[in-house]
Amino acid sequence: MSNVIVIGAGPAGMMAAIKAAENGASVLVLEKMKQPGKKMLITGKGRCNITNTAEIPELIKNIPGNGKFLNSCIRAFDNEDVQYFFNGLEVPTKVERGGRVFPVSDRAADVVQAMVLRLYELGVKVRTGERVAEILVEDSKAIGVKTEAGEVYSGQAVILATGGASYPGTGSTGDGFAMAGQIGHEIKLPLPSLVPLEVEEEWVPELQGLSLRNVRVYLMAEENKVADMFGEMLFTHFGVSGPVILSLSRQAAQLLAAGNFVELLIDLKPALSFEQLDARIVRDFEKYQRKEMKNALKDLLPGRLIAPVLDGAYIEPDRMVNSITKEERHRLANTLKGLIVTVTRTRPIAEAIVTAGGISVKEINPKTMESKIVKNLYLAGEVVDVDGFTGGYNLQAAFSMGAAAGNWCVWNEQED
Repeated sequence: MSNVIVIGAGPAGMMAAIKAAENGASVLVLEKMKQPGKKMLITGKGRCNITNTAEIPELIKNIPGNGKFLNSCIRAFDNEDVQYFFNGLEVPTKVERGGRVFPVSDRAADVVQAMVLRLYELGVKVRTGERVAEILVEDSKAIGVKTEAGEVYSGQAVILATGGASYPGTGSTGDGFAMAGQIGHEIKLPLPSLVPLEVEEEWVPELQGLSLRNVRVYLMAEENKVADMFGEMLFTHFGVSGPVILSLSRQAAQLLAAGNFVELLIDLKPALSFEQLDARIVRDFEKYQRKEMKNALKDLLPGRLIAPVLDGAYIEPDRMVNSITKEERHRLANTLKGLIVTVTRTRPIAEAIVTAGGISVKEINPKTMESKIVKNLYLAGEVVDVDGFTGGYNLQAAFSMGAAAGNWCVWNEQED
């Protein structure tokens, strides 16, 4: 019987342990926190968005951080398999907007509890409050682990699934990066992903709480467009957030780390061309020709956004509408199509939903998740340099990697 040690009891670690045990292995899970799945409890705002119903190519497309690397393991354990798995654990699922899959109960705790119960049903030993300090390697093979307390556990296979460095209060403190680095793995610089951005403009905090829907936001580096997203964004006391901003944050973090000057260009009226918008402004100006500019844009913009837009167009808010020149009107239209804010930095990685960066995928077998550096060592979850957008893509990636590691660590041992 194979003896498998799993480091970390998050989604990837628990899935790996379950699959290894279902294949007949004797499994020990070591988790430094006092309970398994602590980070899972806060995913999906406490509802746990376990996967997405998108077709596999679309799933991979929504994992911009090395999604193609996951092609084999996602096809081996895809979104339908994830739903079937949890339904089998008496956690019925439902599909919501955008193909997002949640438990019918809307309780992340039900998802975690179901996985924990399955571990115990299979006889998996789960030891909480035990922090692993190092992976033991002999003749380029993983042979066990050593805990911070000095305890040594031997195993025919070791699965490293410690998570990334986001939400450290849940146990994701980057331990796995250090352990993998100590035994020769390349660690891509961990950066925050799915994280709000801080901006320079002083008017932004004054809009705290203002949400904009149906806007298109362009990520700019050195005044060149790098990426864009359409959807909803939110102004905060420090900068900007919301789905569109979170989706762009991975690239923003990389650009900032490389020393680029980074801006966001916000198209407040993406459904209208410049000419259509200009015609709309002309109609509003005719309607409010005897009003001041600060009172003439209420049909176009939320009230709190009028002053920043006028400032961006270099138009005094007290100017009378009937005094605005064609050139000034065009400046206003251009500002509505491209309100600019300067990104100074991301929020700390501790506040990120996921971590970009981690163990280089070039050093991992994409089918089995076995290390190419150390035999019998398997790597799964956020500790690997893989990250996706919101919508269930990150948990799908974790479950697929965990399932591959849990299956292959036993099958490879049997073949040997």
